[in-house]
Amino acid sequence: MLDARPQDNNGTSTRTRLARVLIVDDSAIVRQVLQAQLAREPGVEVVGTAADPFAAREKILALKPDCVVLDIEMPRMDGLTFLRKLMKFHPVPTIICSSVTPRGCALALECLEAGAFEVVSKPGGNFSVGEVARRLGELVRAAVNSRIARTTNNSGVATLPLTDDGDSAKVNEPLMPRVATRVVAKPAEQKLISPLFRPGLSDKLIAIGTSTGGTEALRKVLTELSVDTPPILMVQHMPEGFTKAFADRLNSLCRIAVKEAEDGDAVIAGRALLAPGSFHMRLVREGGPASNKWIVRVTDGPRVLRHKPSVEVLFESCAQYAGKKAMGVIMTGMGNDGAAGLLSMRKAGAVTVAQDEQSCVVYGMPREAALCGAAQTIAPLDRIAKLISDFTAGSLVAQAA
Repeated sequence: MLDARPQDNNGTSTRTRLARVLIVDDSAIVRQVLQAQLAREPGVEVVGTAADPFAAREKILALKPDCVVLDIEMPRMDGLTFLRKLMKFHPVPTIICSSVTPRGCALALECLEAGAFEVVSKPGGNFSVGEVARRLGELVRAAVNSRIARTTNNSGVATLPLTDDGDSAKVNEPLMPRVATRVVAKPAEQKLISPLFRPGLSDKLIAIGTSTGGTEALRKVLTELSVDTPPILMVQHMPEGFTKAFADRLNSLCRIAVKEAEDGDAVIAGRALLAPGSFHMRLVREGGPASNKWIVRVTDGPRVLRHKPSVEVLFESCAQYAGKKAMGVIMTGMGNDGAAGLLSMRKAGAVTVAQDEQSCVVYGMPREAALCGAAQTIAPLDRIAKLISDFTAGSLVAQAA
């Protein structure tokens, strides 16, 4: 049951001030629905709505909201261009509310790279109005306490120019997704690899769990890894549809291969598998207890710790089937998904790492892992790739819980 009290990003009831949010969407119906639903969320106050970025500009300067909920495709100026200007001139934690379409997913990822706090799907299809509103409520409350909010000071900012500043699309110019000009994702067999390395079975694996802020955290870590890295299994809290676009985006940037996991995919070195949205991903062993062959099972089922996919599900399966051969990493995100699972991994002999508070967008999941003794190492984001390399080389080993 949802706690009716205002909560911070770790689920504890500490906030008393309402989180003030502005909704920006060109659809009057969407604005009305989101306003009505968010008004019911504990700890949230909708201070206004706007039909386009120009109206939003005036209300942001006048109302000074704690958070903005922003659509992407709007008239006069698209949401991505507006977000870039907002982050440059008047940073405010911004949640993207987008349709689950190939175009919408690609642009949503652009928004995350441009500094958006998180992405949620618009109501419809697999996402009910109530579910979207609850998720937005959680994110709005977390955004007010996030690193973005903590490091932002708008008190001296008096303007938010929306005319062309030389680095954004002009007003009324049709939106051309930048993803269309980016490097096309390479299949695994076309990745450049060392002549001494061939992707295949591995006696080690890495499991990573992330949530809010995790898309950029994963990009930073994975792009630093070499192609001889052990297999990686990842859960990022993200709606169905967005995970495929995110995996393809990572694949275009990384030396390792990255793909959205499918049921029965082999767990092989040089490749990372991302759990698909709305499905759990588990590690299993093929061929008996002595076998060194792992595969993943992608299955439906109830939410675990309010999430599907759940980090907890992945980590518990890694504790069971990989044990001391595994490394578990938990990074930025709100809530406690994965903390108990990481502790199970540590008790099974795995190396375990949690991201530190200073580098987290939201210090929720890593905090819970640290508090329960699940993490043998606490590290900033820019050290995690090195720790994975040390684990690969055998120079980072497990310590008893």
